[in-house]
Amino acid sequence: MAEPPSRRAHPVRGLVKLTASATLALADLVEAVHARVLNGPLAAGREAPDRAGGLTGLVYRSIRGVTRVAGAGADELLALLEPALGRSTGLPQGDALVSALNGVLGDHLERTHNPLAIPMAIHHGGHPLDLQSGALPEGGDAPLVMLHGLCMNEQQWLYGGHDHGAALARDLGYTPLYLRYNTGLHIARNGQALATLLERLVAQWPGELRRLTLLGHSMGGLVARSALHQGAMAGHRWPSLVSDLLFLGTPHHGAPLERLGHWFERLLEQTPYATPFARLGRVRSEGITDLRHGSLLEEDWQGRDRFSPGPALPRHLPLPAQIRCYTVAGSIGARRDDLKDRLLGDGLVPLDSALGRHPDPQRTLTFAPERQWIGYGLGHLALLGDPAVYEQLLQWLRPWQTPRSA
Repeated sequence: MAEPPSRRAHPVRGLVKLTASATLALADLVEAVHARVLNGPLAAGREAPDRAGGLTGLVYRSIRGVTRVAGAGADELLALLEPALGRSTGLPQGDALVSALNGVLGDHLERTHNPLAIPMAIHHGGHPLDLQSGALPEGGDAPLVMLHGLCMNEQQWLYGGHDHGAALARDLGYTPLYLRYNTGLHIARNGQALATLLERLVAQWPGELRRLTLLGHSMGGLVARSALHQGAMAGHRWPSLVSDLLFLGTPHHGAPLERLGHWFERLLEQTPYATPFARLGRVRSEGITDLRHGSLLEEDWQGRDRFSPGPALPRHLPLPAQIRCYTVAGSIGARRDDLKDRLLGDGLVPLDSALGRHPDPQRTLTFAPERQWIGYGLGHLALLGDPAVYEQLLQWLRPWQTPRSA
């Protein structure tokens, strides 16, 4: 899908907007700490001021005023220079940086109309598909949609010289389609956008479309599950075409690092002079907080403070019964029941979460035993390029797919 004109802005312009926003937030943070120091230790239950008074307050107000003027001026100047600068350097490192920023601050970037915010698009052959023009890949009757994880993009499916999508195209004749999306947005929002995008893709696909396969790494697997549910609820055609759904290191029941960040934020709020720093935890994006328990639907967070304490378990969505579902889990442990295996999983996602297991049997995702696989000695990113992982994908998919004739 081609990017709308409003998104065609040089990345430097987006960085200026982001820097100005960060400076304003930092000024607020430092002033709040300063105000608490000036007012002395706080009594229990007493409301603390966030603004300093007198000359000190004037200094902070001046900082914010200059930042707003300078930020707006630079933004307008870069808007005039965009035709000469071009859109970007085209370097993978630059795209990786923008993707990482979207993972951490993507909701803020979108709300502030920052040109660094990534619009959702499906890529093929290194370029986004333009669904409006109908210029789609020819000759493919079995698309494979690849969904990347948090802070990543479609180029990062190439890991250690290997790309699962390209390899499956070579060996089994799939047509790989790579999703790029803003991973800082709520998973439910990305799921809804993907459902709409796939419905348009299926309607415009040239020739017969036999089946649709989804392969998600990490957060990408959650986006796929959300899209399938929302697409089915909307009466879309494409969910009925999905034959296989594969997960690589997907945190079906959440990731402990987000829960740890949530706990640390609560701890800071109980410490008088450190309370303002709890705001840093509230900078993290909607997408990241969704990973606390693996939230897939809008109802999981709508009308709630996503930073509030308490379990707030999301609505449970079982695996779609009509689709063959497979899961790959990594373990940095060397063998089963290794301490690292039990506690850390692949370093980011615990084994139980990746395998869909939950202490409450009613919330467990039921993967058939033959559709689960654990790779020992594999970290979260290594799942993207490990030969044993690829061999397992081949073993699962080969019975259902006929290679293209040479």
